[in-house]
Amino acid sequence: MDRVQIITDNEGRPAFAVIPYADYVALRHHTDKDLVPHAVVTRVLVDDVPPIRAWREHLGLTQQEVADRLSISQPAFAKQENAPRVRKATREKIAAALGIHAAQLDIT
Repeated sequence: MDRVQIITDNEGRPAFAVIPYADYVALRHHTDKDLVPHAVVTRVLVDDVPPIRAWREHLGLTQQEVADRLSISQPAFAKQENAPRVRKATREKIAAALGIHAAQLDIT
């Protein structure tokens, strides 16, 4: 993003930065993948649903589908999904199975 144009206001202060559209799309894509949808946040904070479950439901997946992706049984996944704390390595595997970043499960 070395082709940035700065547009100033009437007093000469920077007011806008204009970047090429391709740079904007790349920046937006990079930023969006780290966000947490409002629906997921609401389920966690308002409905008191564990983050793993909120994400799974948001993505329209069943426990069995995620368990299959993890190569574990559905009851084993259900236990992890509802656990108050999940080990870092397990959280990373679950996040990968959901197609998200592990940090996106850190909703408190």
